[in-house]
Amino acid sequence: MTVEIFCHVYRSSRKENLYIYVAASEGFDRVPKELMVQFGEPERALSLLLTPEKRLAREDPVIVIENLKAKGYHLQLPPADDRFGE
Repeated sequence: MTVEIFCHVYRSSRKENLYIYVAASEGFDRVPKELMVQFGEPERALSLLLTPEKRLAREDPVIVIENLKAKGYHLQLPPADDRFGE
């Protein structure tokens, strides 16, 4: 059985490289209000049909799909800064 979810990806207006994935069918319905306050105004970055085979730049599509089903959203955190003391 193929699992696919049409989703929207939004960037945070408050924190660079912070993104949230939501299922297009649900939008922000299950995203906690407290998270949205910290996230700021969502700015749509892209929409895509997500499948386990879909290649994503920094996320595992299987984990994203699992989070969308279980929680209604997936939060993509900024990459860790490998620089020390800068």
